[in-house]
Amino acid sequence: MRRLAYGRRHRLRNSSGRVAIVRYNDDAPKSWNVYHGDRKGIYLVRLWKRYLLIDTDSQSAFEIDPGKVKVEGENAELAAADVPGEPIETSEWKSRNAGPVLRHRFRFGQSGNFMELQIPVLPNGKPAY
Repeated sequence: MRRLAYGRRHRLRNSSGRVAIVRYNDDAPKSWNVYHGDRKGIYLVRLWKRYLLIDTDSQSAFEIDPGKVKVEGENAELAAADVPGEPIETSEWKSRNAGPVLRHRFRFGQSGNFMELQIPVLPNGKPAY
């Protein structure tokens, strides 16, 4: 598993105009947001009052203390030291290109809830962020 703690800080942006979709147990949560990192496949997801740092390449998710995330407007910042050393338990990762979106779906634990990220895809087939 690659280590996410590169550099000193993770700088993440919310891309208005290109909308990601979050689904939790096949429903849209009432309160959520997605920030994308400078590196491909890194997303900070705010789900209600919880933050998850998702690395789709290594298929891992890290629970982040909400007090450690600094949000200013459309941007969020997270110190690399605040990323836990071990990811939370996930299973059943599935990633697929579904035309206009790239879908990443996984389960928390072995029999927990599902989470799905739908990331917009550019006309050339690459993720928009």
